[in-house]
Amino acid sequence: MPDTFSRDLIGLLPNLRRFAISLCRSSDIADDLVQLTCQKALISRDGFTPGTRMDAWLFRILRNSWIDLVRKRKNEGQPVDIDDAYDLPGQAGAEDADTRLMLAQTLETIHALPDEQREVLLLVCVEELSYKETADILDIPIGTVMSRLARARKHIGEQLGINRDPPRSNKGKG
Repeated sequence: MPDTFSRDLIGLLPNLRRFAISLCRSSDIADDLVQLTCQKALISRDGFTPGTRMDAWLFRILRNSWIDLVRKRKNEGQPVDIDDAYDLPGQAGAEDADTRLMLAQTLETIHALPDEQREVLLLVCVEELSYKETADILDIPIGTVMSRLARARKHIGEQLGINRDPPRSNKGKG
């Protein structure tokens, strides 16, 4: 029977995989990365501080493993992009097509973000980590987390034509 540490680790596998895919954009590489992260976590489980967020600890291991993998694979060929094999079954229709188009545009925009902004966006907005936890994982100041997140959100809004602040009328002034 698995212990508490192993059960918690297993429960976080979907989150780890989602973050890994966002980093490497390949489900095969992401699976390898999650497996490597689990292996490292189990080997160094004494390094985890009980009472802290295990997901933040694991995300840091995963990100560091990804950086190591990128360094190793610099001389290898380009990985296959997960979006190249993107084929979702669904209902036919204009609404479905519009939704898929918006999703594809959003994913493309997120993937086009600089790595630093994409990491912060995914950790804060998808994984729902606090700014402090994100700062600790990425080993950067909280102000840098907030700045990168703001720039990422602004860029996505601009690329998708989402205007958060509609133009204001000058009526009644002056």
